[in-house]
Amino acid sequence: MIGHVLAITLALIIDRFIGDPPSWPHPVKWMGSLICILEKKWNHGWNRKWKGIMMVLFVLLSIFLPAIFICAISYKIHFVVGILVESILISTTIAHRSLKEAAMEVFTPLKQTDIGQARLKLSYIVGRDTDQLMESEIVRGTVETVAENTSDGVIAPLFWAWIGGAPLALLYRAINTCDSMVGYKNDRYSDFGWASARLDDFMNLIPSRLTGFAMLLSNRPFNNRTKQAWEILFRDAKKHPSPNSGWCEASAAALLGVQLGGMNTYKGIVSNRALMGDPVISLSRDHILKMNQILTRTTLMCLLFLWLGGVLIVMASTWIKSALFI
Repeated sequence: MIGHVLAITLALIIDRFIGDPPSWPHPVKWMGSLICILEKKWNHGWNRKWKGIMMVLFVLLSIFLPAIFICAISYKIHFVVGILVESILISTTIAHRSLKEAAMEVFTPLKQTDIGQARLKLSYIVGRDTDQLMESEIVRGTVETVAENTSDGVIAPLFWAWIGGAPLALLYRAINTCDSMVGYKNDRYSDFGWASARLDDFMNLIPSRLTGFAMLLSNRPFNNRTKQAWEILFRDAKKHPSPNSGWCEASAAALLGVQLGGMNTYKGIVSNRALMGDPVISLSRDHILKMNQILTRTTLMCLLFLWLGGVLIVMASTWIKSALFI
């Protein structure tokens, strides 16, 4: 357990200083290519739901088994080698640095009053139509994306790495990638992506709530409205169509004193999302900077949780072993 926490800590340091250079090989790119090949080959004809299940299982085994082998060999060489290898693998599953950079790529043109460029940069990180959005809606899209991905892109892989090291972190990332590529409720993917979406919901059940709680515990709400922030979280989290995303978005809205959610369009089709938070103040571009601060503080708080949890488990295990041999 302590080995996992050490690897997690080093993985965050690697992500902080190196991130995900576009030219470097990356497991998520391989996952995406494999999913794309299998989707084109299997997503047609009858039994699409079963084919989707087979696709997920094939992708997971293709990632999980090699990861177990690599980690086992590394730890056999030396404990330090195992920690280093595992930390590198875990770092490929987290996106703290790239998430902040993506948000800043939207903030910078907004600061320069280049709304067209801001719309373009936002379109790279959201699925909604962005070509007609005004500044407040661009900010809303950015804040919502960073809030949701604080769990999906950072806390969830760290949580599963704490449970099962790099292999489980990569397993989570594979499930999440499957969901992001085929987990849609439309004619093409509703059956084929069913297993991907259900697995992703399950894997994010605990991390999303942990993220929501850690956000409120590690950040000061707007106008110090701590009690109201917790009330908003429990009031609005379950309004979101996703069973998990609402916990992150409601926490972010409560901390910033803004209202998230509302009308989005996807390829011209209007989708009305539940409103999160109270509109104490209007959304402005500075909220992107504040959301990035929330992301960093939440990550550090969760790291503290994982360290405390790891130490407590080791202490409890040691006490139980000593008690059995008395």
